[in-house]
Amino acid sequence: MFESKYSKVLTTILVVVIIAIVGLLGFLGYEYYKKYIITKDTSEFVNNFQGEVSSDDDNKDENVPNGDNSNLSLEDGNKSTGATVKTYKGFAVVGTIEIPAINITYPILEKVSTKALNTSVCYLWGPGVNQPGNSVIIGHNYRNGLFFSNNGKLKNGDKIYLTDNSGNRMTYTIYNKFNATPEDSSFYQRDTGGKPEVTLSTCNDDSSQRIIIEARIDE
Repeated sequence: MFESKYSKVLTTILVVVIIAIVGLLGFLGYEYYKKYIITKDTSEFVNNFQGEVSSDDDNKDENVPNGDNSNLSLEDGNKSTGATVKTYKGFAVVGTIEIPAINITYPILEKVSTKALNTSVCYLWGPGVNQPGNSVIIGHNYRNGLFFSNNGKLKNGDKIYLTDNSGNRMTYTIYNKFNATPEDSSFYQRDTGGKPEVTLSTCNDDSSQRIIIEARIDE
């Protein structure tokens, strides 16, 4: 009888382990598929991006996660270039970003919202892509390579390429990297000497701080 009960316990444990393994494999498979689809779609958009005129007002989600400093808004960046924007999955696009060092290419969405941040990276604050002054771009860290998940691997000297809605593709070089609290936005309004700069912001792996990347345009 003892052996029979022991056998049942082992069988139950084995079934639980098998179910757990199948569930884990299913989850990992879904995450891989999701990453593949997003990367494929964004890469195709960036590769075809030429700044054509388009309009869309479907972006109505204004719910922004805490700590993203979303109360700071785009300061007429598109008006400064006289360009209208394309759209990506219903969101207005102000440009694209490419960072070869971490193998990412994404459209930069004009408005910050929960839905937008789940779709691509977003323009948080500044004069407009490739305009004089500091432009702040934010993105999620999903710890899986999507969006700004690998920003922690960036280092001084790495290149960032920004293309605006007028078709201008500019090269920026990273010169500073540091951590900041989620509430700190003091570095947004910095003196750039009248030249374009870009700041990238994302959570660190435990979301306790922000990883901040600063880059200036190449002369």
